[in-house]
Amino acid sequence: MNAVSHNLTAPSAGRYANLGVGPTLLPFDIGHADYMALSEPETAFWALVRKDQLAATLADGPLMRSYREKAADFARELHALRFELKPSAVYVNPTERCNLNCTYCYIPEGMRRSGQHMAADKLIAALERLKVYFGTVVPEGKKPRIIFHGAEPLMNRGALFAAIDAFKDDFVFGVQTNATLLDDEVIAFLADRQVSIGLSLDGPLAETTDATRLTFGGKSVHGKVLRAMDALRGYASWSVIATCTEKNLDQLVPLVDLFHAREVPTCMLNAVRCTLPGARTVRPDDEALARGFIAALERTHELFRQTGRKMVVANFANILLAILAPTARRLMCDISPCGGGRAFFALAPDGGMFPCSEFIGLDEFRGGNLFTDRIEDVLESPAFRTVTERNVDRIVPCKGCAIRHFCGSPCPAEAHEMNGGMERVGAFCGFYEEQTRYAFRLIADGKADDFLWDGWDAKEGGVESSFEFALP
Repeated sequence: MNAVSHNLTAPSAGRYANLGVGPTLLPFDIGHADYMALSEPETAFWALVRKDQLAATLADGPLMRSYREKAADFARELHALRFELKPSAVYVNPTERCNLNCTYCYIPEGMRRSGQHMAADKLIAALERLKVYFGTVVPEGKKPRIIFHGAEPLMNRGALFAAIDAFKDDFVFGVQTNATLLDDEVIAFLADRQVSIGLSLDGPLAETTDATRLTFGGKSVHGKVLRAMDALRGYASWSVIATCTEKNLDQLVPLVDLFHAREVPTCMLNAVRCTLPGARTVRPDDEALARGFIAALERTHELFRQTGRKMVVANFANILLAILAPTARRLMCDISPCGGGRAFFALAPDGGMFPCSEFIGLDEFRGGNLFTDRIEDVLESPAFRTVTERNVDRIVPCKGCAIRHFCGSPCPAEAHEMNGGMERVGAFCGFYEEQTRYAFRLIADGKADDFLWDGWDAKEGGVESSFEFALP
């Protein structure tokens, strides 16, 4: 087989895979012995082509003609994904406070030390306003998502529990926590209400975790997180985030071993967000980050082959889906404009609305207040539009990049604060490039499904083939 073209439509009318040719093809070396990639970046159409058949594939034959017949549809689908979404989730910060002083936190230290809680009645009033809004934009039969985020949401546990019980039939809830306050009573409450639970752990050993995550008093929290993980074993809706910094790159493989041994269903190995200066002190080199990250991915595959139990690394799975099924992606960071202010927004304890939690603490990105302003107006505010109008097609050097719609030049908060503006690249251009090369190698070798959630491409979930082509 010299080249293949294959599309599946995801629930929002997106594509599964595009292996074909188009009028503005750009070559992309994926580091594979036999295959290279070609990309038509305007539509995110791509091709995996045998290196010895490149000239024949580029000829204006049936594949080229078949692609041209579909090109306008592909362009419309991509445009809808990038510019026509409506919010369906809110990251709600019920408190500004946290009991940890992590090196890389994007929330200013003063807020975390002595910030305000949102009272229970105010939080319930906020969710009531959000319920009314979502009733106008979320399709009937689907529930919007509320993710209680931080700072540390369980420091305002009473308000959190009251809000979940008041709206358990209206929203799908999640809690992202540092796990230090996740005792048996909290776990029982959240599990009984099928709330998804996300934890944070940066290393397999306390000395690694402690390099970036300690209490304000300098105490380790590593053991508490491990106990919480053990208590959650067997619960379907939990995950663990590890933030990748220069302090833990050599520990990502043993960290994956620890996660797998504790039966973590899904994890994330997130590159540290460099929005605030503290995070930049532990920013890893792109090449070293890619090397450690890919080694960890390879280890998850070895463990899957050995045990038959899959542990998906969600942020990498999202890169695969950006290639294979753009509108089936579960995260909206790796696209431009990103999901901030479009697919979701963030709510501060005082009712302040921000495009994303990364912007809380940056007052110029406060678009309005939930209690005094119409949500529709806030979404169109200058603060929000600064983020929602960030366009990879206008960023140098991204606008000439073959993979710009598989990466999206994240993150706008990083670009603005670290690199000087929304029209600048984010912190880890080289890292995203290497992730994409690796993803294409997995696709070329027929291994991509091993890194994705089971059933992600099931037709009963709304995924269907819209374009298929194979050269003899």
